[in-house]
Amino acid sequence: MVASKSIKLNTGVEMPTLGLGTWRSKPGEVEHAVEFALKNGYRSIDTASGYENENEVGQGIKKSGVPREEIFLTTKLNNPDMGHPEKALEYSLTQLDTPYLDLWLMHWPAPMTKEGGADKSIDWLDTWHEMERLYKAHPNKIKAIGVSNFSVEYLNRLLPNCEIVPATNQIELHPSCPQQEVIDFCVSKGIAVTGYSPLGSDGAPLLKNPVVVKMAEKYGVKPGTILISMHANRPNVNVLPKSVTNERILENAKIIDMDYADVIELNQIAKEAPFRACHPSWAGWGNLGFTESV
Repeated sequence: MVASKSIKLNTGVEMPTLGLGTWRSKPGEVEHAVEFALKNGYRSIDTASGYENENEVGQGIKKSGVPREEIFLTTKLNNPDMGHPEKALEYSLTQLDTPYLDLWLMHWPAPMTKEGGADKSIDWLDTWHEMERLYKAHPNKIKAIGVSNFSVEYLNRLLPNCEIVPATNQIELHPSCPQQEVIDFCVSKGIAVTGYSPLGSDGAPLLKNPVVVKMAEKYGVKPGTILISMHANRPNVNVLPKSVTNERILENAKIIDMDYADVIELNQIAKEAPFRACHPSWAGWGNLGFTESV
């Protein structure tokens, strides 16, 4: 396989294969990470209103000096804001100090109250319909809409009841959480897949997994390069490694070509060592169509 540099969304737009993730980045670190990443070749930045760092992301973009039109910028509608997406959209645009979003995602199919409980007065499908309305009404503000953390179960409810097929589905994706069923389903429906936590997130043992180490030795690279590159060697998949340190940001950008058989072997790790980094207690995991062990 030849690693891709971009994937084409169902809108016809090219989205970079590699992006900088900002989930769990500490306040005060995000601005520099975004600035440094953009100055060193990154052209896709991912954030979310729920991360509470949109303002820093916007400052990092400004300080980088990279023209806004060269950057693919993604943010997400927060769960407590699903009853008023238009207000939330304007807030994100203001925080990011940008006139438009390249991609706006529904963060979870899980409306919540500001106190953190489930908001049963809101149907997430109604929120999607409002996102569709805003997308059609404000093409100068929203270039594409998509979803995040959607299982096949939730996509099966969405697709027969939507006017606009999501451009992407952003999901946790690494060898201990391969979610192949979701990927296959999305590809069959023309939905690109974006993988977050490709290294398994903080504390995950993937960097020392013997299969990953074996692959790193085969290709003469570090284990992290294998875990990130495997997604760039899959059709319709892109990836969001996260870091706030200069060395790691540069290291994460070293995408290599891989034999597809090696990608398949890496995904077998989940059979022996399943792991999920994003397991929110508030979600009622089973109610979102996922299982704990993946």
